[in-house]
Amino acid sequence: MRLDQLPLRRPGRIASVDWAGLGDAQAKRLREMGVDDGVEVEALHRAALLGPIACRIGRMVVALRRGQAAAVRVEFA
Repeated sequence: MRLDQLPLRRPGRIASVDWAGLGDAQAKRLREMGVDDGVEVEALHRAALLGPIACRIGRMVVALRRGQAAAVRVEFA
């Protein structure tokens, strides 16, 4: 399942990231935020009308664009 499809407040773990599907700047930003295989993740809030998704990645809370969240595959923890 993709991160943008993860039910709110349901913990998951990053299974893989489609780095090739992201631009270089986006991939760098995600890596700097700690996005990597095995990291715990949780969707906290979705903005209306395809807005960003607030996610807990490890211990940080960040806002991701829906396209970025769609590149992250997760599995339930």
